Amino acid sequence: MRTTQAQHRSSWGLAAGAFAALGTALVSTAALAAGIGQPEPWQMDRQVAVTENARDIHTFEQGMHWLSFGISAFVLGLIVYCIIKFNAKANPVPSKTTHNTMIEIAWTIVPVLILVAVAIPSFRLLRTQLSDPKADVIIKVIGHAWYWSYEYPAVENGGGFTFDANIDEEKQPKLLGTDNDMVVPVNKIVKIQVTAADVLHSWAMPSFGFKIDAIPGRLNQFWFKAEREGTYHGQCSELCGARHAYMPITVQVVSDEAYAAWLAEGKTKFARLDDGSKFAEAK
Repeated sequence: MRTTQAQHRSSWGLAAGAFAALGTALVSTAALAAGIGQPEPWQMDRQVAVTENARDIHTFEQGMHWLSFGISAFVLGLIVYCIIKFNAKANPVPSKTTHNTMIEIAWTIVPVLILVAVAIPSFRLLRTQLSDPKADVIIKVIGHAWYWSYEYPAVENGGGFTFDANIDEEKQPKLLGTDNDMVVPVNKIVKIQVTAADVLHSWAMPSFGFKIDAIPGRLNQFWFKAEREGTYHGQCSELCGARHAYMPITVQVVSDEAYAAWLAEGKTKFARLDDGSKFAEAK
């Protein structure tokens, strides 16, 4: 009987160990599966940051997780200590203490110090986000039900056109591709001015570390500087109606030369006649 029980315990121990190892492997794999510009299957971490603002957000978030874990572990320890130290069996005659000046001072001052420690990097991050550096590129983004429009002002290399970006369900990743992508140059400060033509929308790009609401009648502004070339995907993150889930955002970050060529090409590709039809289609 004892041998059987020992074998059962051994089997359960091996199974538990294997399960734990499998769980650790899955978590490690998922944590490393953070996509560059798009989500990945079983992803647990955020997408790879390609702007300084996104990296600062990730660092701040991880710090908050560790701080929360430490506070939770400390409170749990206090609860366990009180259960063991002050249960009815260990204290047949309960204490009648009602106040402890040092403890009351500590549990007032320590939370204040924690909040101050959190506020300092938080305010620093907000200051960076809300700063207004001189822009190298300015793009106006307009949310519609349910697609995006992008306006590029006329500049020396081209520009001066507007185009719509609708979902292209044939592209990959699924439901994140558009027929016309927003294009920006790498390592340049891009300022976007965001509004909406009908209902509330929100222009969100996880790899850039921000989202900004698109509100009818109001012009919101934000900036970013992408440090890595590539294609990055986002979505409208404001519940805006029946096709909210089919309103993706695709941004291509390219070299200065490729951006200049795209601006010159877009002057013809996205030009429109007075009746609203595209010039490229009318030729």
